[in-house]
Amino acid sequence: MIYFPNCKINIGLNVVEKRSDGFHNIETLFYPIPLEDVLEIRPKERGKTEIVLSGLPIECNSSEDNLCIRAYRLLREDFPDLPEICIHLHKLIPMGAGLGGGSSDAAYTLKLLDFLFGLNLSLEKLDGYAKKLGADCAFFIYNVPAFGFNKGDELSPTTLSLRGKTIVLVKPDIFISTKEAYAGLVPNRDEFDLLNIVESLPIREWKHFIKNDFEKSIFAKHKEFQKIKDKLYDIGALYAQMSGSGSTIFGIFEGELSQDEINLFNYPFVYQKKLK
Repeated sequence: MIYFPNCKINIGLNVVEKRSDGFHNIETLFYPIPLEDVLEIRPKERGKTEIVLSGLPIECNSSEDNLCIRAYRLLREDFPDLPEICIHLHKLIPMGAGLGGGSSDAAYTLKLLDFLFGLNLSLEKLDGYAKKLGADCAFFIYNVPAFGFNKGDELSPTTLSLRGKTIVLVKPDIFISTKEAYAGLVPNRDEFDLLNIVESLPIREWKHFIKNDFEKSIFAKHKEFQKIKDKLYDIGALYAQMSGSGSTIFGIFEGELSQDEINLFNYPFVYQKKLK
């Protein structure tokens, strides 16, 4: 059985406060993007559960650390009769890009196991498992535009639709660790209501009110990000921003870019898609 885990962008990202458990409360708007990995799960007749990786490289100390394997182990704690399986994950979503590819793979593993083995789990149950795997994972259980708060694992609906707009993703060959992203960041509740802005204002106006709190320190250290963002605006982006804690910069456009415009971004990963 094959599923296609997609990625997301964050429209706005406010780091509100540090929690007593060491995590941070945030506010953000998650929006699904149709750039997809390929996930196949098959029961094994013999041998132990394994994962086969292909496509873009995945940095992982061992297969047991992979989020897909962790999702399987988590379900098996409550469903010990789950058979051993073989997971084949073909990566097309770059890692460490702020696009939630690993979280999506984990959430889709839960959904695929539920379907494949008839576990009859409700969305609420799947949501509960997803939250144990990572803050972004819960979003991919529902996979519709949503306002994320607390750790980003609590969601509420939004009326925002980017249907008909073109999304452009640009990722330079720069890795931003979580530690680096949070270094020097001072949590602060934003003066503007993010959800109200994205639902009520034209996209062209967002840049005056919406921000990603990680951009200030990361852009100061890595000048390339600001250059990409400026270039996206120069060629007509309605709005441009870094997604998550980096390192992808996205632009929202009215129409598709020409090949010459795409070629302006001489980076390892450039993607564009008209959203349906």
